[in-house]
Amino acid sequence: MLETKWCRVRQKRLLDRMSERKLDAIVVALPHHVYYLGGAMPHWLQHGAFILFSDGRSWLSSGNKAAENAAADETVAYDASWLSTLRQEQPEVLARQVIDALRVRKSRRIGIDTSPVTAQIALMLARDGHEIEPIDPILWQLRRAKDPDELALMRKAVKCAEAMYRRAREIIEPGIAETEVFAQLNAAAIAEAGEPMTALLGNDYACGVGGGPARPGRVAKSGEIYILDVGPTYRGYFADVCRAVHVDRKPTDAQMIAWNSIVGALKIVERSAKPGTFCRDIYHEASVRLRSSSESGLTHHLGHGVGLQPHEYPHLNPRWDDTLMEGEVFTAEPGLYGAALAGGIRLENEYLVTKDGVENLLDSPLELTA
Repeated sequence: MLETKWCRVRQKRLLDRMSERKLDAIVVALPHHVYYLGGAMPHWLQHGAFILFSDGRSWLSSGNKAAENAAADETVAYDASWLSTLRQEQPEVLARQVIDALRVRKSRRIGIDTSPVTAQIALMLARDGHEIEPIDPILWQLRRAKDPDELALMRKAVKCAEAMYRRAREIIEPGIAETEVFAQLNAAAIAEAGEPMTALLGNDYACGVGGGPARPGRVAKSGEIYILDVGPTYRGYFADVCRAVHVDRKPTDAQMIAWNSIVGALKIVERSAKPGTFCRDIYHEASVRLRSSSESGLTHHLGHGVGLQPHEYPHLNPRWDDTLMEGEVFTAEPGLYGAALAGGIRLENEYLVTKDGVENLLDSPLELTA
């Protein structure tokens, strides 16, 4: 799990932003924000809340039992269930508890993230003349550079992905059902983690098409390429990587031309990416490379940040204007698609931005025939 000492470091960074905005307190209740700052991950069927006051003290509430070893000066609980029945009114119950804590400290200017709990808080406090300020953009930016405890969890999530690809290469052949591939890859990830994933195993598990979930009754066919864009989660942190496997390991000339172009786009990312680089510039250079071997070129983003959510800052996407910073983790996933490719090919690595460039966190062959 996240480490208390690093949660305290993250709280200090947030305090600096609070001071700039003259806020008395910040309340977060989106589960991954509670975890990020307080070190306690709410159960997926329960809500939690974390308060950081302007003097640096903190408060955390969790369902049914106060969190142990949390990075909070005061930990409390609320009844998330009665006689094992989950209460649907949890957000309102927890919101009232948070408001009581704010009133004790006479907090008037309050920052909140976006969640069912904080929505209730905003409604209740607005009637009393409190000043409420949304702080999601602040949190999104603070989350970009990953601390050592975050990176340790992300590296483990990537190890789960590597285990999934090893299993995929053992079992993929003509006739295997997409649902069977999904089930076995899920099992491989859990075996590597030594515990269940903390989110539904998502992304793409369809064969002969550009992506999509495993389809009931659909089996892999000779000549097709299996795109496996996997997103295992370990203790709250996502990996997001992709490999493509030729079903009978005999790619056509057209498929190999596309594969070489995609590998070339990844090399552009690895050569160009470093702190201060404009993400749009990387996107455009890779897009030109892909268009040289396919009329359609790149039809989606080139990549994105990853961490507590599968898509975060930075965005390798011309709709944003992000600049890479040291310590953040992003993906690059060039792909080409079409009937001549029997669906398509996409390859995705996950990179840590270092002071001099990037480190590829994924150790898995790129080849279609591996």
